[in-house]
Amino acid sequence: MDSAAVGHYLERIGAPRVAAPTGGALRLLHGRHLEAVPFENLSIHLGEPIVLTEDALVDKVTARRRGGFCYELNGVFSFLLTALGYEVTLLAARVFGDGGDLGPPFDHLVLEVAAEEGRWLADVGFGDHSRGPLRIGTGGPQADPAGMFEVVEAAGGDLDVVRDGRPRYRVERRPRALEDFVPTCWWQATSPDSWFRRSLVCTRLTPAGRITLSGNRLIRTENGERGETVLEGDEAVLDAYAREFGVALSRVPVVAPPEKRSMP
Repeated sequence: MDSAAVGHYLERIGAPRVAAPTGGALRLLHGRHLEAVPFENLSIHLGEPIVLTEDALVDKVTARRRGGFCYELNGVFSFLLTALGYEVTLLAARVFGDGGDLGPPFDHLVLEVAAEEGRWLADVGFGDHSRGPLRIGTGGPQADPAGMFEVVEAAGGDLDVVRDGRPRYRVERRPRALEDFVPTCWWQATSPDSWFRRSLVCTRLTPAGRITLSGNRLIRTENGERGETVLEGDEAVLDAYAREFGVALSRVPVVAPPEKRSMP
């Protein structure tokens, strides 16, 4: 990313240009990103291609002012952090299911970030997760507005990310390239077995909680209080996307029956 692209990105998330790649600056960027750029899978239901390249992702987040899911959000965040002087490593993760079973390899993308004070796991692409990056190697609980987190060693040198005593995902430490995630990204976008293919979500963090638009249901959580509004008509849904997420759409995305697609 050149200086102009970095400036546009920082404007998008409402963050200043950091003076040095510190842990404190990383925490600021992480939180601002979660509040400004929604976790969403709208492209899947609008028939838009998901392209995992730097130019495409930066354009989607800055010029088009959209969000994305893990491969897109953590992918594009890695480009910003690298441009700001951080050492960033892309890592593959497997998400724990409700029964405790692990999902497939490359199920999730997370970032290992080296700053002046140590190393962190940064994740702006997991929806409802920690507000700040999680320190690696602390060996104990880490308090966050979203709960109590731990990063603990697992078998084979992997890392388990645990929230309030429940494992969320397992991270392998082997460095990856963004193109390594293309096949699984394609599966997530096209398979009838994929949650992203079967559901519709747009959500972002707010200073007091979280706001989510799922279909025509607008859900707002503030200071632990949850409220839900059912939006009547396409115009109201499109207005909510624009007003609450800064996402301008020409039509309402709708979950459609899956179609067989050729792999890109």
